[in-house]
Amino acid sequence: MLMGLEGGIAIDSDLAVLRTYYELGIRYMTLTHTNHTPWADSSGKPPVHNGLTDFGRDVVREMNRLGIMVDISHVSDKTFADALAVSSAPLIASHSSCRALAAAPRNMTDDMLRALAAKGGVVHINFYEGFLDAGFSARMDALKSEQTRQDAIEDAAPKFGDRSRVGPDTRKINAERIAKLGRIPLSRLLDHFEHAVKIAGVDHVGLGSDFDGVDDQLPEGMEDVSKLPNLVAGLVERGFSDSDILKILGGNTLRVMREVEQVARRTAR
Repeated sequence: MLMGLEGGIAIDSDLAVLRTYYELGIRYMTLTHTNHTPWADSSGKPPVHNGLTDFGRDVVREMNRLGIMVDISHVSDKTFADALAVSSAPLIASHSSCRALAAAPRNMTDDMLRALAAKGGVVHINFYEGFLDAGFSARMDALKSEQTRQDAIEDAAPKFGDRSRVGPDTRKINAERIAKLGRIPLSRLLDHFEHAVKIAGVDHVGLGSDFDGVDDQLPEGMEDVSKLPNLVAGLVERGFSDSDILKILGGNTLRVMREVEQVARRTAR
């Protein structure tokens, strides 16, 4: 299990803070989350920096020097291209799926998949239905009342202190939403794995899950981590070999970790 930062805003635009996080055990950082940082554009907002700023490039170089994996999930397409150009080490997309199958800006285009693979990186497929199924957003938009109720719970809760009811209350509403929406079939998730392997190669695909961040909007048969054997069975049924499945389940990510460490050792000389 790795500790990571999901959002470079956490370093407060200070490389010394980045180095402190490394000393505390951080081994990957997503350059942005849903908002921009002062030095990198997110996929969640209209661009303001045109990708990485000069300081953003310094952040990537320092991550290479330290041995922190550069994670490009959540970043804009231009930020991805800039990070790819400046990094001496392979990149990861820790939880992104395929834009050719579901046109979410959080997903990766085929060109991005090829470029990530050419650098030796790995795309970790996200299990969130909104990133797997093109019609999901339209179905969600029809259930605005549930979102309004969830927002009201969040707005009424204290920012600090006792927030113990927020989780159970929002999960209850989300269960109502899922009952109305239904779940997409597991085959749709398998489609994204198959497409990523076709475009990037089996050495460049991994598990992205995002179990903690998707409000239980997950395919049928993939509702939690205990259901991963269903994914493996699906890959077997689609003709993946045992060795290829082991790569997807973690072997590819371990390879990137080793290569990032090698770059850090070379840079430190």
